[in-house]
Amino acid sequence: MLVQESGDVPGGRPTDIEDGGLSAPAGSLCQVTDEAELWNRLAALLPEAEAREVRDCWDIGEQEAGLGLLVSGVLAHQVPISGTIRAQISVLAESWGQREALTPQILQCRGEVDPDLLKLIEGDAGTASEAVGTVEQSLTGLVVVPWIACTRCGQVLMRAHARETWGDLSYLARHYVITTPSRPDLLVFPADSAGAAFASLQRACSDAPSESSTR
Repeated sequence: MLVQESGDVPGGRPTDIEDGGLSAPAGSLCQVTDEAELWNRLAALLPEAEAREVRDCWDIGEQEAGLGLLVSGVLAHQVPISGTIRAQISVLAESWGQREALTPQILQCRGEVDPDLLKLIEGDAGTASEAVGTVEQSLTGLVVVPWIACTRCGQVLMRAHARETWGDLSYLARHYVITTPSRPDLLVFPADSAGAAFASLQRACSDAPSESSTR
């Protein structure tokens, strides 16, 4: 199995924020700008008074609180969201250390009637699997957890966690991994690259043929 380490290339070029991209390399000025723009777009899902609170949280550096307000507001107002928006919120929550706390609410948010290309598959039973020792050393012994799937081409963005001594998975992912059906190679991103990995998944899905067309 070929494992390609993703450094500057997969997450390195900006992508259109209309496509939901968190696109620039982790920690870069472009990434911060992209995140701020996406944050404002997500805040706009709420009534203006609540949207302003969410935007204010970004401005004062209280992103964790802002994400809680965003998700609770979407739930309270029963705002229908697409699969892509649900995935975007999950990626932001991951980037700010709130994914584990907010996932139950994110999954409860009302979905749009029309199916979307991206689907948050967090929490699906039986999806976690131990990474085998034949892959890249950086993944050996880690538990790979499917996270976001493209329903069109079948590619899946996963998180790779360490198994703690008490049996639970590590709170933070050690790597992010994109798998592609019928291909043995993996695209591996380092820790703190959730946004770049998600943007790479979106670009790959937009360029790739659907699963049905390859059969």
